[in-house]
Amino acid sequence: MPALSNPRYERFAQELSKGKTADESYVLAGYKENRGNASTLKANQIILDRVAELQSAGSLRVEVTIASLIMEAAEIQKEARAANQHSAAIAALTAKAKLAGLWVDKNENTNRNVDPARISDAELAAVVQADSGIGTTAPSVDKKQYN
Repeated sequence: MPALSNPRYERFAQELSKGKTADESYVLAGYKENRGNASTLKANQIILDRVAELQSAGSLRVEVTIASLIMEAAEIQKEARAANQHSAAIAALTAKAKLAGLWVDKNENTNRNVDPARISDAELAAVVQADSGIGTTAPSVDKKQYN
């Protein structure tokens, strides 16, 4: 069933399908508050059919859960292994881990509050070099100290 041709009826049905009361839905649809009219409109068969349709569509979306996605990824992984498609199996395994919250992509961000106009070129180059790790070496060890 497509959306109702009367926009107020459609909005009323949508609000009812979200769990609002008839009185709340009636006002949200643009009508003046009137408990009797809200009750009458709620009993209208066209409204009842539309609410049922909206709620059934919503229940289909709810059925897709993290658990169902993990199960689907597990099935894909099983089929990929059976077909010797190792990269696909690993991708499915990675997807399962991400859905379960066990795989976290980490990035390290360093924020330097340096105004390039206030420091020399040499100081700026030193800050950039320190942040990038370029040109860094292990600290020298004084071997005489340990003899």
